[in-house]
Amino acid sequence: MEIEYFTKNPEVQQIIKELKTKNLIISDVLDEEGNQYVDLVQEGGGVHGIALLGYTYVLEQVGIRFFSLAGTSAGAINTMLLASVADIQKPKTEEIIDFMTKQDLFDFVDGPFRTKQLFNSIKKNAESKFKLFWTALIVFWGLTIIPHILKYKGLNPGEEFRKWIFEILKKSNIHSTSDLLALRQKPKGLSIRKGIARTIDGLEPKLKIIAAEITTETRVIFPDMNKLFWNEPDKVNPADYVRASMSIPLFFHPFKVKTGNRNKEDWYECVKYKGEPPEESVFVDGGVLSNFPIDVFHNHKIVPRLPTFGVKLGDDRHEVSLVNNVPKFLMAIFNSARHVLDYQFLLTNPDYEKLITKIDVGEHNWLNFSMPDKDKLDLFKRGAKAAAEFLTGFKWEKYKTIREELTKPDLPE
Repeated sequence: MEIEYFTKNPEVQQIIKELKTKNLIISDVLDEEGNQYVDLVQEGGGVHGIALLGYTYVLEQVGIRFFSLAGTSAGAINTMLLASVADIQKPKTEEIIDFMTKQDLFDFVDGPFRTKQLFNSIKKNAESKFKLFWTALIVFWGLTIIPHILKYKGLNPGEEFRKWIFEILKKSNIHSTSDLLALRQKPKGLSIRKGIARTIDGLEPKLKIIAAEITTETRVIFPDMNKLFWNEPDKVNPADYVRASMSIPLFFHPFKVKTGNRNKEDWYECVKYKGEPPEESVFVDGGVLSNFPIDVFHNHKIVPRLPTFGVKLGDDRHEVSLVNNVPKFLMAIFNSARHVLDYQFLLTNPDYEKLITKIDVGEHNWLNFSMPDKDKLDLFKRGAKAAAEFLTGFKWEKYKTIREELTKPDLPE
């Protein structure tokens, strides 16, 4: 499978061709080549993250670049790659697609033999007419893997995934956090759109990877908070941030770090944790606490110079969650916990609905690491189509007017 399987798809090409005929004005921040800049927040969602590539590819092809970036889990993966493979002003999604096409996603299922057999049986069960046979195998392999789960708190070490990110960063000469931040500099020639009485003073690119540290019940933002966990925070390889963020509970082993900073005052100042800092910090998927961290760049006191676009994988809360058995009951609790913080922000900041794209991911299983190529292409196209629909309907000037109204002080009655 080559890059062109995605980028040269006739439907994707037609989407881009039509968008290029439109006069898209989506930001007041531009570079000398006329590219427009936005901040971007990407939601988590396992292999559904392929749809994020369709979204970002279309935006880049019509001259949109990503200034500040944030994401959780699968969104953190695309966030890190967009932040690291080239300078801010350059398009990057094609190169990211190349990394994906050369990687067998099933390699990320790197647990012991019985773990691989469990997932192979699940795959065969979905494809076969002999459901009873494969269901029996699923039960068998599931029972044999229980001791591994009890010992390691997950099925797969996640080391193959971390190595994959590590090698990609290495190709860009990124070996540490300081290397990454040095790359993420404000583009030369950045300016405000003509006729807008503002400047780019104080505008600096940011990067925020979200993870959950469960021993202190903390939503962690990397690299902002890495000084709590490592003695030399500037030397941390950014692959560790993504590995922490994508640690799907039970699917991957939690990511553990011997806590570098055990100063109680630092912990309280940074995350308001009052107890003794843990000797070992334990991270799981950031989606446990905030799967769509759309709040991280928000400043309700100003009219932004560039919008914060958010892209969600699916449309949550469109039907009642059934809780008529124990697994569904537990899943409903889990989904409530991982979404409520993000829902609350959107409830109190309804203007953000104007900035969010919801990609319909269809019936694709978010944990199908053996997904066939045709399904990957379908997800990519779904992301591309959602991007086109959003850009066609987004009105930057109208959105600024909404924000202007929201920044006005309330008058006394």
